[in-house]
Amino acid sequence: MKLPAILAMLAAPAILAAAPAKVTFEDDIRPILKARCFKCHGDDEQKADLNLQHYASLLKGGSSGPAVQAGRPNSSLLFQSITHAPDVEPMPPKSDKLPAAEIELIRQWIVAGLPENSGSKAREVAALDFKTPTGGKPEKPAMPERLPAFAEAKPARPHPVTALAASPWAPLVAIAGHGCVKLAHAETGAALGTLPFPEGIPFALNFSRDGALLLAAGGKPVQSGKAVLFDVRSGKRLTAVGDENDAVLAADLSADGSLIALGGPSKSVKVFRTRDGSLAYTIKKHTDWVTALEFSPDGKQLATADRAGGIHLWDAPSGGIALSLSEHKDAITALRWRPDGRLLASASEDGSVILWDMKDGFPTATLTDIHNPKTPGTYGKQPKGVLALAWTPGGHLLTTGRDRTAASWSLEGKLITRHEAIPATPTAIVQTADIVLRGDSYGALHRLQIAGPPSTR
Repeated sequence: MKLPAILAMLAAPAILAAAPAKVTFEDDIRPILKARCFKCHGDDEQKADLNLQHYASLLKGGSSGPAVQAGRPNSSLLFQSITHAPDVEPMPPKSDKLPAAEIELIRQWIVAGLPENSGSKAREVAALDFKTPTGGKPEKPAMPERLPAFAEAKPARPHPVTALAASPWAPLVAIAGHGCVKLAHAETGAALGTLPFPEGIPFALNFSRDGALLLAAGGKPVQSGKAVLFDVRSGKRLTAVGDENDAVLAADLSADGSLIALGGPSKSVKVFRTRDGSLAYTIKKHTDWVTALEFSPDGKQLATADRAGGIHLWDAPSGGIALSLSEHKDAITALRWRPDGRLLASASEDGSVILWDMKDGFPTATLTDIHNPKTPGTYGKQPKGVLALAWTPGGHLLTTGRDRTAASWSLEGKLITRHEAIPATPTAIVQTADIVLRGDSYGALHRLQIAGPPSTR
């Protein structure tokens, strides 16, 4: 045997011994944090309310949220900081990264489930992989059939696309117009008919889970508001609920079609029964305009959000409070459940998107400053809000914001693709099959052909 091979064999036991059989907080991670982090994040001082000196306080996290998430190093704020990830304050500050071996130990510890010591069990590693829900597709997905003729009023200037929705099963999109809802073929763009909405401007559009119904809600600002349920095939108005003193800004239909929730400037959420239009319950916890709401895919929960950045989760049948989510610093612009109901995505004018794990209510990923405009020659602070979001058929996230671009993101919050900017401020985004549609403040609808529904792998 050659000498290099013999030397390699002799060295192998030492190399293996250098890597702990089980990486734990007490034996491996705490010594690293003591040497690097306790000065700013220990018992004596807790910058950002984060104390890393003890296992329990580390798991509690700080003012920016949880520091570590079992099994998810790339979604853990601590790991992002020590690897100097973009848009995250580096740790240690104004210093080089930790040695690669120490970073790797911390990564292994997070992946292993954050064990405290050699005798403790690892924390459960939550699986977030997306599996497309099976079933529910109707034999013949609903498309408009012989809708009544409607002469759309021509406003003096183009009406912004204040709402946009895509059918879950058919190549059909609904577009908010001036006193109407326009239906179009998602793939060809051909007009398929128009639904009158004399109540005013539609600010919220949502298809039912089977695609047979369309909910339109809106009204006349500072005057009136209402939500109307349409039959997609015939265009018939099935029911109308709400008698608001201002326009409805957010509305949704529950999975079984039994409830309609709506909210707006009144700061309250009202939930009506579709069978007779009666009021089921009213939610009055919000302290500012209700700007977004959506039922979970299984219809068991209702997520609501407001202009102050508050998000609340409710038991949908009863209206009982389930959970409050407090991370955003500005108005919530959109809420979207992942189709399997495991994650809830929230977008805000503070420039961030948060993916919430609905199993425990903690963020799995936080995307910050993802649509920050950088206009040459412009001075001062520019708004950086995320204005709309949607889940793709493959379980990735689509966002659009004040930089006028669109982007798709992985479950860990990593950028997959960024699409070109459009001429005007985007107002809505949806994806149907391999088409991404963006509406804008000039009333235009922008079509983006992509390679196909993104895979989760």
